[in-house]
Amino acid sequence: MGKSFTRKPIFVSMDLGTANTLVYINGQGIVYNEPSIVAYKINENRIIAVGKEAYKMIGKGNKNIRVIKPMVNGVITDIRATEAQLKYIFEKLRVTKTLKNSIMLLACPSVITELEKSALKKIAYNFGAKDVFIEEEVKMAALGGGVNIYAPVGNLIIDTGGGTTDVAVLASGDIVLSKSIKVAGNYLNEECQKFIRSQYGLEIGSKTAEAIKINIGSLSIFPDERRMKVYGRDVVSGLPREVEITPEEVREVLKVPVSRIVDLTVQVLEDTPPELAGDIFRNGITICGGGALIKGIDKYFADTLQLPTKIGEQPLLSVINGTKKFVAEVWHMIELLRKNYSKEII
Repeated sequence: MGKSFTRKPIFVSMDLGTANTLVYINGQGIVYNEPSIVAYKINENRIIAVGKEAYKMIGKGNKNIRVIKPMVNGVITDIRATEAQLKYIFEKLRVTKTLKNSIMLLACPSVITELEKSALKKIAYNFGAKDVFIEEEVKMAALGGGVNIYAPVGNLIIDTGGGTTDVAVLASGDIVLSKSIKVAGNYLNEECQKFIRSQYGLEIGSKTAEAIKINIGSLSIFPDERRMKVYGRDVVSGLPREVEITPEEVREVLKVPVSRIVDLTVQVLEDTPPELAGDIFRNGITICGGGALIKGIDKYFADTLQLPTKIGEQPLLSVINGTKKFVAEVWHMIELLRKNYSKEII
């Protein structure tokens, strides 16, 4: 076994998010960053597209094509699709051989079960990984967002992704307590869809709803706000139609679900040990993930909770960037495994 460690194996990390899947390879950087979507040819039971190409097919497929999301609301809905997706990605990147004897770190939502973690580890080992580690996304997001999680100081992190929002207090290198809610990017999209349907009698797709959120969604009033034309299907006539919506309307739609994240944050603060609560009062809140890009979300939390709030560094990449920074900790864990293995042999 000693000989196999004379040269450090390749380090590979993955952010298996509800919205996007990202892959990092040590020495190459982030080699993949695309939507977590798979398109199948039903009659042939084979993958025809993954990521961006599969995303284009949403709402535009036919009876012979099935578009699925391997992970929904932070839960793995189809473990086979997850494995097929990763296999497709690795073959596309031509890194299948690189994975042999590699060290893999998988960042996953906190809501996945131990059974799902075991299944993911098995997939990684099937790809040839020598050692596999699983860490919670919120911990990696904090690290990637610029927070020193190793200091004996309390930090409050809100990681809002596509399927779930995790609120966690971290100190001395690990999570002290955390709570999760299935209110995140996809949920906000659905709320926009419901509003357009009830207010204007127009049916719109999830991609249109996401465009609304990104283009005119906000939680604070901004100068030069503009209306947006939205196209869809009239629920009465069934014919194509367009409407024009305002930033004010979208703002009111978004405030309701975001207020639920605020409530969850209050619950976490109420359970936080007093010393750590004092640290949080001084250090404030760090928001990571795609939700951090909603205009004015930091001001909304700061005004509501009366705590300083900031957006983490590169919020869309905070998790995968965190895994890069975590590599030293991974090598340390491997060293401990080696020592324990040696003791068992002796």
